[in-house]
Amino acid sequence: MASSSSQVAQISSGNGNVENDLNSYLPLYKAAIRGDWESASKFFVSNPDAVTARISKNLETVLHIAVGRSEAINFVEKLVELMPADAISLKSKFSETALHYAAKYGNTKAAKLLVAQDPGLPHFWSDTNMLPIHLAALFGHKEIILYLLTVTRDDEVPNPFADQPGITLLISIVHSGFYDVALDLVRRYPKLATTISPGGNTALSILAGKPYAFPSGSSLTSWWKLIYSCIPVKLAKPSHLRRGSDIENLSEQPVRQINVLWQVLIQIFRRNYLVFACQKLYTKLWDVIGETVPQVKTLHDTKLLHCQAMELVKCICMETLNVDTLKSASVFKPAVIMAATGGIYEVIEEILSSFPSAIWFLDKEHHDLFQMAVMNRHETIFNLLFELDEHAHLVTQNTDSHDNNILHLAGKLAPPHRLSLVSGAALQMQRELQWYKEVEKFVTPSYKGKENSDGKTPAMVFTKEHKNLIAEAEQWLKDTAKSCTFAATLIATVAFAAAITVPGGSSTKSGLPIFEKQRSFAVFSISNALSLFSSVTSVLMFLFILTSRCSEADFLYSLPNKLIIGLVNLFVSLASMMIAFGWAMYSVFGHKRAWILVQLSLLACLPVSLFLLLQYPLLKDMISSTYGPGIFGKKRKSIF
Repeated sequence: MASSSSQVAQISSGNGNVENDLNSYLPLYKAAIRGDWESASKFFVSNPDAVTARISKNLETVLHIAVGRSEAINFVEKLVELMPADAISLKSKFSETALHYAAKYGNTKAAKLLVAQDPGLPHFWSDTNMLPIHLAALFGHKEIILYLLTVTRDDEVPNPFADQPGITLLISIVHSGFYDVALDLVRRYPKLATTISPGGNTALSILAGKPYAFPSGSSLTSWWKLIYSCIPVKLAKPSHLRRGSDIENLSEQPVRQINVLWQVLIQIFRRNYLVFACQKLYTKLWDVIGETVPQVKTLHDTKLLHCQAMELVKCICMETLNVDTLKSASVFKPAVIMAATGGIYEVIEEILSSFPSAIWFLDKEHHDLFQMAVMNRHETIFNLLFELDEHAHLVTQNTDSHDNNILHLAGKLAPPHRLSLVSGAALQMQRELQWYKEVEKFVTPSYKGKENSDGKTPAMVFTKEHKNLIAEAEQWLKDTAKSCTFAATLIATVAFAAAITVPGGSSTKSGLPIFEKQRSFAVFSISNALSLFSSVTSVLMFLFILTSRCSEADFLYSLPNKLIIGLVNLFVSLASMMIAFGWAMYSVFGHKRAWILVQLSLLACLPVSLFLLLQYPLLKDMISSTYGPGIFGKKRKSIF
C-alpha cells in the first residue's frame, strides 16, 4: 500500500515525467491487451522491472491488464510464473488487486490461477469496500461468483457474508438475476434475509422491484402460457444442507429403526415406480423438445427463473418470521410497497400469508397496497380483496394524505403504460369505467360523495381526469362508424339490386326467375336476403353511434354493444354477399362444372378472410371486455 501511495505522489508531482514513463510501457500494455506473450517476453528481457511496474495512470500492473482478456489465459499463466509471489497482490490506484479485475471481467480461469498463488486474495478490500466477490456480483458474472463463494471465508473480519458487506453482496446477486445463488446464500446465512442496507433496501424489496422475475410480469400469449404450464422444471438442491453432524446423528439411530425405514422405502418405491417412470419420460420428452425448438428452451429457462425467484421469496419470508414483529415489518413494508406499485401479486400473496397485518402498510402518501393497486391499475392485486375476510375489507376505507379515498384514486386516469395495454380509446374508457364501478362496490355509501382536500367528490375527479379520453374515444368511435357505414351501405345497395335483377333473368311468360327450380338459386336467394338484412342492421347500429351524445356511462356498455353488433352484422353481410355472388355465377356459368364452384369458393374467401384478419383483434377485445368474465373477481384458490 505504501508503494501505491508513493507512486500516486509521483504522478501528482510531475505529469510530464509520468507521461513519458507510461509511454515507455505502451508496447507492453498493448501486448497484454492482445495476449501477445512473445512481444511481452521480449519487453521483459530488456526491462526486467516491468513485470511489477505500474504501466497506467490507475497504477495497474501488466497482470491487471492481462486478466481482462479471457482468451489470453496462457499469457496470464506465464506471467504469474514469472512474477514474484508477493507481486500477485499488488493493488491499483483504487486498492484493487488483479483478482478484483478478473472478477469484474468474469475471467474465472485467471481467478483460479491467482488464488492458487495467493489464497488470501479473495479477502483484499478495495477503496469502495468491495471484495472480488462483490465486484463479480455487481458485474453479473455467475461462474466466477460460484467459484469465489468456495474460496471466500466467513471467519474474516469484517465478515463478507454478514451485516453491510453481506447485504451488499446479496442485493448485487439479486440485481444480476442469479436467484438460485441468492437462495443458497440466504440458506447459508439466514440473517441476510432481515438485514437492511444503508440505503434502506432489503433483498426482498429489490426482488419485489423486478417484475420479469415472476409470471405476472411476463407477457405471454395464450398459446405460450399453455406451453409454459406444461414445461417441467426442477430446482437444484442446496449444497449446504448436508452437514457432518447430520450424518453422525443418523449413524447413532438403532439398527431396528433403520430396517423398518428401509422396508417402508421399498414399499413406497414399488408403489410409485410407475409414476416415477412416467415423470422421467415426461421430463425427457420436454428436454428433447427444448433442444429442437429454441423458443421452448427459452421458455423453460424463464419458468426456472420464476420458480427460483418464488423460492427465494418464500425463504426470505420464513426467515423474517423468526425475528421480532417490528423487525419483520421493517423488512416486509418496502417490499409490499414495491410489489404493489409494480403489480407483482406473487410477492404480495406470500407476504400476506406470512404476515397478514401487511395489508395495513402505508407509503409516504398514506396509500395502502390496494390503493396503490388501483392507482396503477393492477387487477391481480386488487382481486386479493375477494380472498380476504370482511374484516380486512376495512382497509378500503383508508384515506391518503390528501383525503382521497380509494374511489377518488379509481377516478384518476390510469398511468400511460397501463392504459396503453388496452387498444383503442373507446376500450380504454370502458376499462376505466369498469375499474370505477368495481371499486365503488367496496366503499361505504358515504364515501361515494365524500370530498377530498380539493373539495372534489370521486365522480368529479373521474369527469375531470377523463375529459380528454372521452373526447378521443368519441372521435375514434365516430370515425370507425363512418367508415363502416359506408361499407355497409354499399353492401346493402348491391344486395338490393341483386334481389331485383336476379341472375339469368326472368321468364317472359310467367315473370318468374329462370333458375328458380335450381338448388343454387335457393342458396343465392337466402344468402342475398341475409346480406341485405344484416347490412341494413349494421347501418342502423352505426347511425346510432354517430348520433349518440357519448356520455361517460354510454362507454361502459351501450356504445361498445352497438359497435359489436354493427361489426358482426357487417361481417355477416360481407360473407353472405360473397356467397350469393358465388352461387349466382355458378348458376349462370358453372352448371355441371364442379371446378368452377371450387374456384369461386376460394376467391370468395379472400375478402372475408381479409376482413377477419383486420377486424378480428378489435372485435375479440371488445367482445371479451363487454361480455367476458371481466378482470375482477376471485381468480384462484384462496391462499388465506
